[in-house]
Amino acid sequence: MQISRREWIAASAALVGGATLGTATPAKAADVATRQKPKLSLAGYSLRQYLPQDGKPGKITLADFFELASSWGLTAVEPTGYYFTSEDLAYVHSLRAKAHKLGLDISGTAIRNDFCDPDAEKRKSEIAHVKNWIDIALHLGAPHIRVFAGNPHAGVSDEQATAWAIESLKVCADYAGTQGIFLGIENHGYLTTSGDKLMEVAGAIDNEWLGINLDTGNFDNNPYENIARATPRAVNVQLKIDVAGAKPKSKEPADFARIFKILSDGGYQGYVALEYEGKEDPYTGVPKFIENARNGLAALA
Repeated sequence: MQISRREWIAASAALVGGATLGTATPAKAADVATRQKPKLSLAGYSLRQYLPQDGKPGKITLADFFELASSWGLTAVEPTGYYFTSEDLAYVHSLRAKAHKLGLDISGTAIRNDFCDPDAEKRKSEIAHVKNWIDIALHLGAPHIRVFAGNPHAGVSDEQATAWAIESLKVCADYAGTQGIFLGIENHGYLTTSGDKLMEVAGAIDNEWLGINLDTGNFDNNPYENIARATPRAVNVQLKIDVAGAKPKSKEPADFARIFKILSDGGYQGYVALEYEGKEDPYTGVPKFIENARNGLAALA
């Protein structure tokens, strides 16, 4: 529908008037109204006891995992790098083709890495590992890779480990940008379990291709406050069934509706990959997890 010049001027005046009154402007209201809800994906990690790993065959393949995700009504998957049986392009392309034929997006992938090793040559090897997976992600059609800062090592201070992690992440982020692949540093153990350290590491890298892989279950305290802090820099989210409890090292069931509200209020519109770590067998536990996550997402206005 076209509008006249007079109507356009009147609408513009109304916008200015709304802004002058100090209330929510129509433009902001429209932005909220058109904002997409986060989208659900399923991490291969959820079926880890059934998938191949470390050269050992699994009871199912990643292709089988894709079929399971599709049968559970999902439209995206996160094939974790641990469960690839090959890094050859023919195999990578076969997974991309399988996902496409099933109508699945590949929301991202996830790898292990350690940028805190005191051996400089080992850190270089870890950087090369991440760069290799950036190339794999490009062929896979995965826009994002979850990465870690690293692990503690004897004789290495937290300050030195942080400096090495930031230095290595900067190199990897520069390369990721040349391939159009996002890297997400996860709040995962050691340097990044606390919200403060996560924001310190992520904030030290001024590169749009490096953000946060926000794992809702990994903060060691104040989970909902820390989720809100990390959301503006999140390039991927992984949802767990539990969050940190009030007592040290305790867990409590996650409030999915609250989490999705925090993500939406923070402007997050990307994928939320479900990472199942429950005691129930994933063949029965994951479908329940999916349903609960859908209910939480549906609670968004």
